[in-house]
Amino acid sequence: MFYHLYPVLREFFSPFNVLRYITFRAALAAVTALFLSLILGPLVIRKLSKFKVGERIGKEACPELRALHRDKEGTPTMGGVLILLSLLLSTLLWTDLSNRFILLILGSTVWLGILGFIDDRIKLAEERSGGLRVATKLTGQLGLGLLIGLYLYYHPLHLEHGTEIAFPFFKNLFLPLGWLYIPFVMLVIVATSNAVNLTDGLDGLAIGCVAVAAAAYAGISYVSGHIGFSEHLNIVYIVGSGELSIFCAAVVGAGLGFLWFNSYPARVFMGDTGSLALGGALGVVAIVIKHEILLLVVGGVFVLEALSVIIQVVSYRLRKKRVFMVAPLHHHFELRGWAEPKVIVRFWILAVILALLSLSTLKLR
Repeated sequence: MFYHLYPVLREFFSPFNVLRYITFRAALAAVTALFLSLILGPLVIRKLSKFKVGERIGKEACPELRALHRDKEGTPTMGGVLILLSLLLSTLLWTDLSNRFILLILGSTVWLGILGFIDDRIKLAEERSGGLRVATKLTGQLGLGLLIGLYLYYHPLHLEHGTEIAFPFFKNLFLPLGWLYIPFVMLVIVATSNAVNLTDGLDGLAIGCVAVAAAAYAGISYVSGHIGFSEHLNIVYIVGSGELSIFCAAVVGAGLGFLWFNSYPARVFMGDTGSLALGGALGVVAIVIKHEILLLVVGGVFVLEALSVIIQVVSYRLRKKRVFMVAPLHHHFELRGWAEPKVIVRFWILAVILALLSLSTLKLR
């Protein structure tokens, strides 16, 4: 909103000209989202407590996990509402709302946020603790992916590389997908939203890793939308994608604000309302700036969590043996004797290392 007002405001006070710059607006978006989270947090937590939307330890959890997490029962969940409120308000205030990528990311975040909200509400109902049926949830995610894939197929991001995917460490290596780009987009969105959802099992674990990944993609979005930097780094220049760095910065701010209440011991959990929306948003950003494969590095913690579940399921079905004590991976380490805060902080450290590695790939080409 402020971006559209600056031509008028600078007539009265010339320093308002700084609203033109993406870096300035990104910094303010992060600060705005942070303070909105901190201010709205107590109110949202009280409302969630009042409506008795508290965490319940599912019967499907193993006895050891139920014992470890017994104290979490009754803690308000659906805190993703707080994240999304802070994120969306900050983005609306500081971005160019005529930018098609901003409209795309806002629509995607709201779509998956609503899907996660419905899932959370059903989980909290006594009669169906499992939430939405898997087929229903996948339909919602695939439907969004299909719409985005079709849009980007018929309105390419780049005339030359519109339906191609780039590879880290290589200057001119692109894989042309043609119409297969549409199912590829669907796969990325489904994978990222569910991977973050699987990671959301310990206090502050998922939101901390999301904030780190969003910070990395804020930098990558900025250079991808800057013709000088993109040419210097030999990456695909996507006109207008720099605005996504403001959205990513808002994710960082909203995430840190939420972490204030979600850090161990958590006063609130984000639930599927936040995890599905934030995971899908990261996937959409990766797609738009043509760094989809790099998501495997930036979101490496989410990849490991998802892989641990896949390996566990496949191993048990084929061999009737478990590879991990329990999946996802963070629970395996809990049962190995690591204290919950230690698991969380070590996963955060890994997320930071992977984010720095992903940024280094921009130069190592």
